[in-house]
Amino acid sequence: MTSENETTPSQTQLLDQVIADLETGRQEALAQTLLTTHPADVASLLESLPPEQRSELWEVVPVAQESEVLSFLHDEARTTIVDEMDQGELVAAAGSMAPEDLAEFIDELPEDLTNHLLLALDADHRKRLDNVLNYEEGSAGRLMSTDVISVRKDVTIAVVLRWLRRHETLPPHTDSLMVIDDAGEGLYLGKLDVADLLISNPDIMVEQVMQPEAVTVRADLSEHEVANLFERRDLISVAVLDDAGKLLGRITIDDIVDVIREESDRTLLRSAGLNEEEDMYAPVLPSARRRGLWLGINLITVFAAAWVIGRFEAALSQIVALAVLMPIVASMGGIAGSQTLTLTIRGLALNQIASANVRWLTIKELLVGGVNGAVWALVVALITYFWFGEPGIAIIIGAAMVLNLLAAALAGIAIPLLLNRWGMDPALSGAVVLTTITDIIGFLSFLGLATLFLL
Repeated sequence: MTSENETTPSQTQLLDQVIADLETGRQEALAQTLLTTHPADVASLLESLPPEQRSELWEVVPVAQESEVLSFLHDEARTTIVDEMDQGELVAAAGSMAPEDLAEFIDELPEDLTNHLLLALDADHRKRLDNVLNYEEGSAGRLMSTDVISVRKDVTIAVVLRWLRRHETLPPHTDSLMVIDDAGEGLYLGKLDVADLLISNPDIMVEQVMQPEAVTVRADLSEHEVANLFERRDLISVAVLDDAGKLLGRITIDDIVDVIREESDRTLLRSAGLNEEEDMYAPVLPSARRRGLWLGINLITVFAAAWVIGRFEAALSQIVALAVLMPIVASMGGIAGSQTLTLTIRGLALNQIASANVRWLTIKELLVGGVNGAVWALVVALITYFWFGEPGIAIIIGAAMVLNLLAAALAGIAIPLLLNRWGMDPALSGAVVLTTITDIIGFLSFLGLATLFLL
């Protein structure tokens, strides 16, 4: 245990220490370190190691921690660990997992092993797991915990306090108790905040203190929508109900932090064509294969832009300045389009874009593109004139820049909306499509105008 005067090491310091212990074979020091390290930090350590050292460290992880550590690992890293575990270890780890964590874990296992695990679970655990598995992945039902403290409305605060004191522990993040009907049907009536419970007169009824209008969510609501709700309402927990209003479970802020982090990782990595679950220390060939596909797609778009340039070979051979200035138009369009694209993807993620406001947003972005296009076209035209002394080229590059920034603004709005409508992730392919459009429009407008008016 860490004493009061000791400072907890940072994750980087902890990783350096663990690697040093692995390289020198200090197994006892490793075991002691892991005993005082949170399972989430142990999972992070495992994800930060190459396969050989990861296996060595997993051998030292205390058996009592294995289920929690597995629940914190990303899919691909977890798979490398699971492949090395025997059935007995897997059954023991699965039996200690919360149903919502086990549902995610069990989806990744082979069917024969899944059946074996299900048969090994006790009846109550299997029933709770089945309840979670009934809901689609990515829904509130999959995210919720069925470990809930509920009370009736027709009892006094004193009765509730006495009943709570019988419990050795309460579910994590218990900020409120769920109030249900007294007919035994489990219908949700409201919630009783722990703060109100502690300061209320012990003789009054729960019904007088509870919040009947508390926020709830349906089990089929997407986890993305739930995360947005937590953000907007500053929630710590929320009740999950079925269509009949029956209490099924609750979602707590720690689950939502995970959702927000995963969505952030997904957006960042998919913008580069990577999977958010990709193991940083995966073998070379699988990593190269995944990334190579994205590079191949990008190569096709580059050849499309090169083909457009090739159509104006005569103009480029006669006016060298065109080749020098050509990247400026494409680059400015790409940057302007990326700004609009990023804002649109963010708006979609926050549910701030609907059919009713798309037209207004499109006009606004076109006006922004027009203003920026006019301002920077003038700047570039002046620089071009003083550089090459050719007023014709200066006017043409200015006109091409205005056209490309307008096209970039329109593409930045249209691409993510269309991809989203077609069920595709805008963050995954939006940037590539946008870059292709701005490159082609930039080259086409600049070289096309030059061919038309200067040759």
